[in-house]
Amino acid sequence: MKLNYYSLVLLPALLAAGCAMVEPAVTPVAQTGAMPGAGTDPAAPDPAPVAQTAPGSIPEIDQAQSPSAGLATAPPPENIWIRLRKGFRLEGAQQAQVRKAINRYKRVPRDVEYVLQRGDPYIAYILNEVERRGYPTEIVLLPFVESSYDPFAYSHGRASGLWQFIPATGRIYGLKQDWWYDERRDVVASTTAALDFLGKLHRQFDGDWLLALAAYNSGSGTVSSAIRRNRKAGKPTDFWHLKLPKETRVYVPRLMAISAMVRDPDRYGIILPALTTTPAFAEVDTGGQLDIGIAAELAGVETETLYRLNPGFNRWATHPDGPHRLLVPASSATVFSGNLANLPAENRLKWVRHKVTRGQTLSGIAQKYDTRVAVLRDANDLSGTTIRAGQHLLVPVAARDATQYAALKRNTAPRGQGSKTTYRVRNGDSLWNIAQQHSVSVRQVARWNRIGTNAVIRPGQKLVIWTKGSGGKNNERVRSIRYTVRSGDSLYLISKKFNVSIAELRRWNKLDEDKYIQPGQQLTLYVDVTRSSSG
Repeated sequence: MKLNYYSLVLLPALLAAGCAMVEPAVTPVAQTGAMPGAGTDPAAPDPAPVAQTAPGSIPEIDQAQSPSAGLATAPPPENIWIRLRKGFRLEGAQQAQVRKAINRYKRVPRDVEYVLQRGDPYIAYILNEVERRGYPTEIVLLPFVESSYDPFAYSHGRASGLWQFIPATGRIYGLKQDWWYDERRDVVASTTAALDFLGKLHRQFDGDWLLALAAYNSGSGTVSSAIRRNRKAGKPTDFWHLKLPKETRVYVPRLMAISAMVRDPDRYGIILPALTTTPAFAEVDTGGQLDIGIAAELAGVETETLYRLNPGFNRWATHPDGPHRLLVPASSATVFSGNLANLPAENRLKWVRHKVTRGQTLSGIAQKYDTRVAVLRDANDLSGTTIRAGQHLLVPVAARDATQYAALKRNTAPRGQGSKTTYRVRNGDSLWNIAQQHSVSVRQVARWNRIGTNAVIRPGQKLVIWTKGSGGKNNERVRSIRYTVRSGDSLYLISKKFNVSIAELRRWNKLDEDKYIQPGQQLTLYVDVTRSSSG
């Protein structure tokens, strides 16, 4: 993915939706391999078989040692890494760019392992979908490159989610983005959109997956232009011979590098984590809007667990207009569905009856309850913003104590609290030694500066460092990004683009009110990704 890249239904309708008392449908996620048929890309060759598990990877279960050995039981699910390797079929691992990317990953083996472990809730599901379409299974590892398997990843170009969709491309592929919900971060919806997009690009570039991947990163127009230039000059038009943006020239090799390391972990000094072999979640039809705190209680899990599985939610409840589904831990699906079926409709959400007092405005009431004017207008069937003293308004609010929604709280720790240092990179510096100097981890430095843990840093580059607990436990939904001022930019335009205030921009970057920003100037922003799609 190129990295530069509402309405609330009325209360009666909500209540009616919950009155049916039909047990919600639980959709199991397929646990089989590739399925031939209409979902298979006809241009894709059959996956090539690979050897048995390489030394250093996770061994298969030894049935002979099982207490139930000899009984007529189903075979254990296949090791996820073995299954993943069987679908590898991208070529070019011998290219110098790939070897260079491998060497970079080899220097930080524990970080590679950490990122793969973070992918545990998602990898089995993505693999199912990739196999179902008949795509090369290296694509399962693409979020490693795009987002480090972080569903809250957010870039300076406003790309978001596991697959790093920018707003415009997300809308093209039907990903809803509003105050309630950002489907770019939805695991199921964004995976479907990403695979649809990649399939389109694969067909556009005549079945060449490397060109499709390059176009996913830089845009199909960029790749097509590079092909035309090479064709006119009589040069080869494969990925390795095209003159593409620097970011794209390392993007595809990085995917192939991590794939090579997964294929032969012992050779490259990594230990593949033991991941779940089947999707960690089940999809449940909620039948209407539902408070996340209540949902967590029904499922018997923490709200944070639901937010990790449903990272697209920006607020304390699911979207009033749908999709009316929730991902819950697979082990909790049956309990959740039973409890939800027995939940009275009026208990799905909490509503406050607010009496308008003299001088109050709709915007002021919206601010008081941390909601939007549009929500109040739709909930109360208001054609405009005029209200009168004595009038009563229905206001949807969180049903549980604020601590139950900690994952959604806007964290202000990185915005002036604690000790912030700007470090200028020197010759010979690495993220590792900079982290050591400041008694923090490489991952923290990388997260604060929105760079990869194995990113190349250059002398003169400035890095933000937080110490004494000022940033180590930041809410994962608040991300630090570096923004380069462009011609025509203003603080007003930048603040609107990232949904922050001008005062915040000035404070974070120590900008004087009487000075203008200049093209090329670097600004640091702290963006709450759940508020970045509130437009």
